[in-house]
Amino acid sequence: MRAKSNYKKLVLARFIAASITATAALPMVSFAQSSDANLRGSAAPNTTVTAKNIATGLTRVTTSGKDGSYALVSLPPGTYQVDAGPGTEHTVTLTVASTATLNLAAAAPAVNAKNLGSVNVSATTLPEMTTSEVGTTISQREIATVPQITRNFLEFADTVPGMVFTVQQNGNTSLQSGGQAPSGINVYIDGIGQKNYVENGGITGQNSSQGNPFPQLAIGEYKVVTSNYKAEFDQISSAAVIAETKSGTNEFHGEVFGDWTDTRLRSMTPAETATDKKTPSHDKEYGFAFGGPIIQDKAHFFIAYEGKEYDTPITVVPGNGSPQIISQLPASALAQLGPSGLPFKENLYFVKFDYEPTNRDRIEVSGKDRDETAITGTGTGVAASSALNQVNYDRRFDIRWDHSSDSWFNRLQATYENAFFHPTAINYGNGNVYTVYNNQNQSILTDGAASPLGTQDKGQKGPALQDDLTFNDFEWHGDHVIKMGAKIKLIQLTAQDAGEFNPQFSYDVTPTGTLNVPYQVLFPITLPGTSPVVRTNDKQFGTYIQDDWTVDEHLTLNLGVRWDYEETPSYLNFVTPQSVVNALNALNPYPGATPGQTYAQSLALGGVNVNDYISTGHNRHAQTNEFQPRFGFSYDINGDQEHVIHGGAGRSYDRTIYEILQLEQTKLALSEATITFPNQYHSCTASPTCIPWNPAYLNGIGVLQGLLTGTTAGREVDLMNNNLKTPYSDQISIGMRNQIGDWITDVTLAQVNRFNGVVFTLGNRWPNGAFWQNGGQPWSQSIPGFGNLIIANNGLTQKTQQVLVSLQKPYTPESKWGINIAYTYTKAKQNNDNQDVTDQYAFDEATIQDYPYVNSAVAKHRLVVSGSNDAPWGLLFGYKLTLATPIPGINLACYGAPAPGNGSLGSGCLPYSFTPPGSRFLSGPIFGYRSIDFQVTKNFKIYGNFDGYVRFDLLNAFNWNNYSDYIYNYGSSGTFNKIPVTYDPTGNIYGTPREVKLTLGIKF
Repeated sequence: MRAKSNYKKLVLARFIAASITATAALPMVSFAQSSDANLRGSAAPNTTVTAKNIATGLTRVTTSGKDGSYALVSLPPGTYQVDAGPGTEHTVTLTVASTATLNLAAAAPAVNAKNLGSVNVSATTLPEMTTSEVGTTISQREIATVPQITRNFLEFADTVPGMVFTVQQNGNTSLQSGGQAPSGINVYIDGIGQKNYVENGGITGQNSSQGNPFPQLAIGEYKVVTSNYKAEFDQISSAAVIAETKSGTNEFHGEVFGDWTDTRLRSMTPAETATDKKTPSHDKEYGFAFGGPIIQDKAHFFIAYEGKEYDTPITVVPGNGSPQIISQLPASALAQLGPSGLPFKENLYFVKFDYEPTNRDRIEVSGKDRDETAITGTGTGVAASSALNQVNYDRRFDIRWDHSSDSWFNRLQATYENAFFHPTAINYGNGNVYTVYNNQNQSILTDGAASPLGTQDKGQKGPALQDDLTFNDFEWHGDHVIKMGAKIKLIQLTAQDAGEFNPQFSYDVTPTGTLNVPYQVLFPITLPGTSPVVRTNDKQFGTYIQDDWTVDEHLTLNLGVRWDYEETPSYLNFVTPQSVVNALNALNPYPGATPGQTYAQSLALGGVNVNDYISTGHNRHAQTNEFQPRFGFSYDINGDQEHVIHGGAGRSYDRTIYEILQLEQTKLALSEATITFPNQYHSCTASPTCIPWNPAYLNGIGVLQGLLTGTTAGREVDLMNNNLKTPYSDQISIGMRNQIGDWITDVTLAQVNRFNGVVFTLGNRWPNGAFWQNGGQPWSQSIPGFGNLIIANNGLTQKTQQVLVSLQKPYTPESKWGINIAYTYTKAKQNNDNQDVTDQYAFDEATIQDYPYVNSAVAKHRLVVSGSNDAPWGLLFGYKLTLATPIPGINLACYGAPAPGNGSLGSGCLPYSFTPPGSRFLSGPIFGYRSIDFQVTKNFKIYGNFDGYVRFDLLNAFNWNNYSDYIYNYGSSGTFNKIPVTYDPTGNIYGTPREVKLTLGIKF
């Protein structure tokens, strides 16, 4: 029975008025982001409304209100028969993470055929027109027909305005939104966030990997929301990807496939063309999926497996340096420039069971296992001899129980995850780092044994329990669907930041040659009584509440607020060793210090208060003010869902990844000790870390560690600010969505600004507090008795303004074609001079606030056109056109200018962003990325319900070189070059050269 109307009005009025206060008072928990669909609309008053999934038999029931409004919430995406009594039957398709409108009192809408295996029905796909979110749904049709380089299902997000999926030069993939790093993204699969808490990459397993996060055969469809997501979304600052996995149905269905390409089926890379020799390569992908009933209409199963074997061509190119300097590398190093290969192997498994004991209850159990091995690390600035052997795995288990009634829906869900990333060096011994003679921060090439920093063991494991509750029939000045949820997550985080081997010797490369004697060596050395592996039991809590309020047929409001809370004991309870505290407060031993002046006092003169970084174990506190209001609206001008104005604003907190927070412990436990061997380009004061060169130092790490045995000299000290804040983004947008015949258009203006990114800077100061003195930085002014002081603070900022335009004509069997056009204009800035947006270090200025804002490494204009067409004789065509203007090259511009002031001007260098000249398409030279991809599939019947297909993909059909490496030549003698940055014409490329891929498959 429905509650009395007056009682509901009273409850809801109080509920809305006190929502923020109530949220703060709720248990400190968070919600599972729903990939389900909602259906709202009108019917006869006080009528039973029923929705039945045609494929599985799932049935959901509610009762319309006295005004005829109804809402069916948390329906698995699919095709449903919906009715509110005789004469109101409709068959509709609901898409992932959507809220659709269906008027059951009106005549049935025109229908589109939809094929569900051997079950053919007529169904209308209901578009989501009145959402305030900025985003796009990726359909199963697009996943099946749009050409792709990898089988990573996230690649199709590239067709969404504002999104960029990149296949990097080493085959690794990344997904980025606006000017933010991939770590700002979160992917929710069946409502469970896949967030990587320890590393970059956004989700577990995607940091430095060629692999796929999930079997593509198991993905039904997904939605990408670039901003203005609702309050239910957590641990995110850029885009949300919400995916729904496939389930078994009442009929057995399956698919087997294999695709293949190799050296003979691709063109040469630019580096191979330069050497007239191809590096052997191959790509193999294969897998199967199978699902069906266990009990008709009650229980089903689905399993999927996908394997991948790659050998990706890579080009070893210099990381920095002018052509003149690069030419002076030793012959052994020059010989390692050019083509190389990166082998990779992955196995992906997924299994899912569902059971509906009643028409009110549904139970789902699922699990995923991802295992990878690879050789990686080679490419820009790193030779093949310095490669890493990488192991990567991600295992997850989920179980959930859904219970529904006429007026509410509840989901209880438990999860467990275990994901680790573990690279180790393939060679052991001495490594060589070749740097520009007058700027040791500009590394040209590393060869020999890999840096000990490449050996890592980072991961997360632990359980989570969450519950969310939805009320779907409140009435008060309109209709309300109110959602609230709760989660507690206990995750053990692990981080090992380096191995104890492979010292790295640095050599000066000058215009006349490379010096034979190194000027510096970096090597790991353990501090007795400490461990280089840090583990912490991280506790995550949060809460949210949101109200989707349909005021009338024109106006819909999305009102919400969430609050998150996290405790990381290894950071909060850390105690700075007394030896470090004593050294910071010791007398400053360097020339120029005032008698009696301590090292801490010298730092204070330069704006560094050591007390901000010394932790007692009691003076750090978890952040408690992560309140995130989120507001959205849509206004349907005519009340017919054809012309809708939408907009919103909100705040969203992400999190600080653990590989940052753990550094003050792992760096001290296994420090990067540095010893300088002075020469004409590098001077230092005689000390245990400033000694003359001796060839015996090449005889192993034990010899070097013996130089500092019993001392902390040269031991780097990383200190975190005691009041670190969580990064967050503020978002605002306004746009208009239109449905014109078969076309859906959207034009949106969006701004997303991210604040409080954590950055490491050099804490050292000259005795007078200066950061620049006589054109030099205070690298020699290390902590007395220790090495350099590296401090972490908030301050990294990215500001992104975008114009997002999409035009979609969805595929229908009647028209036999569909197309998606996505255009993005981006203006993005950042206060750092690093091309890599994931980089957390900024050593060229005293503080991050001293950095100017420069254009980020994002294309200003980007156009993606994709679509598919059915053709006679069982043929199906797909295509994708991608055009983007060049990505700016960002670096520290050193060109011999005078040093008139402070900041990086002190060295005559400036943080600088410059967009290199592009290439032609139809006109220009205006494009940095150009690709036209095609695929053709021939379907044919084998026997009975067994159908076969052959598919050919032609990728980068015109073999355009989409360069990813830059040549920097800013000028000399104070004269700045007119074009200081150009693409390296023999360097690496994004994507792939022209390539043909063959796929064979069977469906049944």
